[in-house]
Amino acid sequence: MVQHESFSSAFRRGFMMMPPVIRTVIAINVFVFVFQALFGGISIGGARLNNIIVDALAFNPSIGTALLQPWRFVTYMFLHGSGFHLLFNMLWLWWMGRSVEQTVGPRTFAVLFFGSGIGGAFFHIALSSLYGTSLVIGASGAVFGIMVAFAYLFPAAPIMLLFLPPIEARFVVAGLIAFDVLFIGSGDGIARLVHLGGAGVGYLLIRAHYRGTDLSRFIRPIEQIFKSPPGEKTKKRPQNPKMYSVADVEILEETDQTELDRILEKISREGYDGLTAQEKRTLFELSKRN
Repeated sequence: MVQHESFSSAFRRGFMMMPPVIRTVIAINVFVFVFQALFGGISIGGARLNNIIVDALAFNPSIGTALLQPWRFVTYMFLHGSGFHLLFNMLWLWWMGRSVEQTVGPRTFAVLFFGSGIGGAFFHIALSSLYGTSLVIGASGAVFGIMVAFAYLFPAAPIMLLFLPPIEARFVVAGLIAFDVLFIGSGDGIARLVHLGGAGVGYLLIRAHYRGTDLSRFIRPIEQIFKSPPGEKTKKRPQNPKMYSVADVEILEETDQTELDRILEKISREGYDGLTAQEKRTLFELSKRN
C-alpha cells in the first residue's frame, strides 16, 4: 500500500529545500505580515499597532531621520502594504533568486539582496528633494537587485508571462526598469526610486563579484558574532597546509576545517542529498585537495 505524504510534511520539506537566504527572507516577511494582519488593529495608547510598527520601521527618506535611525535601511524590507504586494515580491524573489543564490552562494546572495535594498534607500534619499519624503515599505528594491543579477547571469533564460510567449530574462528585467523610469513622479504611491536604486546597486554588485571581488567577506564577521558567545575564545583546530577552504565558490589560501566538519555532520544526519548546491561544491573542492 502506497503511503502518501501529508500536506504539512510536504510543505515543510519543500520549504526546507529552498536556498537558505531566500527561505529566511520569505519566512520573516510572511511572519511579519501575518502578525500585522492578526494584531495590527489593536489599539495601544490611542494608536493602532500597525501604525506604530510602520512609523518605527518603515524607511523615511528624510536625511535627518535616516542618519539618526539607521535600522530603517533594513527593516523597511520586511513590511508590506497588502497581500498582493507581499505575494508578488516573494514570487519574483523565488523565481529569479533561487538560481542566483545557488550560483553565487548564500553569503554573496545576502550581500546582493541587502545591498540592493539599502542602495535603493540611499538613492531615494538622494532624489527626495525632487520627489518627496513619504515613508517607504517593501522588499521591491532588494528584489529588483536580485532580478538584475539574474538577468546578468542568465540573460537568455526564458521568462513566462501571462498571455505572452517566452521572453528572455534580460528583456523582461529591462522592461520593468524602463516602466519605472517612465512613471517616476506619477504619484501612484509606488517607490520607483527605490526600485531603480536597487536595480543599479544589484548590477554593480554582481559585476564586482564576477570581476573577482569577494562579496561574502561582508557576511563572515556577522556570522562570527552569532557563532561565538561574547567573551568566549574560538578554539583553533590544527590546520593541514595542503588543504584550502571555499567561500561562495571562491578558493581561499587557508583551511576551513570547521566548515568541512559541519558538512560531514550534515551528511551523517540528512544524507548527501540534504546538502545545498553550495555545500556540495565546497565538499568537492575540499576533497580534491585532501
